[in-house]
Amino acid sequence: MKFLVIDDSSTMRRIIKNILFRLEYKDVIEGENGAQGWELLHQYEDISVLITDWNMPEMNGLQLVKKMRAKAQFADIPIIMVSTDGGKAEVITALKAGVNNYIVKPFTPQILQEKLLDVLENRA
Repeated sequence: MKFLVIDDSSTMRRIIKNILFRLEYKDVIEGENGAQGWELLHQYEDISVLITDWNMPEMNGLQLVKKMRAKAQFADIPIIMVSTDGGKAEVITALKAGVNNYIVKPFTPQILQEKLLDVLENRA
């Protein structure tokens, strides 16, 4: 299973990657903004799950989600959005755009694990 982690914060990418490693998910690709994420999606055609920040330069996470959902080849990839914006309006906006689950920063490893299990179970 291959994960794509997109966040402009290298610290946050490292935190997410370390959590995934502890959950025995070793195949993790990183990018620092939505534009790079879009390129990586085309470069690696076997992405299983996208974990993306919302607020990033160049292309934000919401723009990336909308681009993905508009393309048939990426339409079924589960997406978890991670953001400091935890308001109801933001969560609803993200879900309407095609996000499968939403995590508010800061979060615990258990929260990421629960959200990940949720999207993987609903994918099957």
